[in-house]
Amino acid sequence: MRTLIATAFVSLDGVVEAPGGEPGYRNSGWTFNDIAFDEAAYEIKAREQDEATAMMMGRVSYQAFAPVWPSMTVEFAGYNAMPKYVVSTSLKEQDLVSNWGEIVILRSLDDVAALKQTEGGPISIHGSATLNRNLSDAGLIDRYHLLVFPVLLGAGKRLFSDTDRDKQNLKLVESESYANGIQKLVYDVVH
Repeated sequence: MRTLIATAFVSLDGVVEAPGGEPGYRNSGWTFNDIAFDEAAYEIKAREQDEATAMMMGRVSYQAFAPVWPSMTVEFAGYNAMPKYVVSTSLKEQDLVSNWGEIVILRSLDDVAALKQTEGGPISIHGSATLNRNLSDAGLIDRYHLLVFPVLLGAGKRLFSDTDRDKQNLKLVESESYANGIQKLVYDVVH
């Protein structure tokens, strides 16, 4: 069985929208604005790329990443080489780029659940706020890799939904605080 890992830059109040500077959000680029850079805080990002065997994203994140990531051969060499899974009901095969390796479209959460039952290593979920919320609500996420930033953003896409559901316990397996206020929190989902 494969492990599904949600990885995110998240504000203290749970917002994951536009951390890297994506247009259209009033606080776009909040991970880099007014927060001192501390290389140690991002160690987990390099480790994720080394440990993952596949990458998963929703349609919106795919459409943002696909034109850019394939040309980032230094920063994302590991991700560029691994298979990608895009969860979408509307994306068509002809919409996929041809220069980013193997890309498979999954049409439903049932398809994601079936993929998890196959042999292979961890699958890392990038971006994809809506997908993360849906996967979490369906009980399909196994681990969270969170870099929590010391900011409150108020409005924005959230990592977790506000669905009324049963309590989900998490087990803290790794944590670290950095001088710039960022906290690394790694949780396993208790199934």
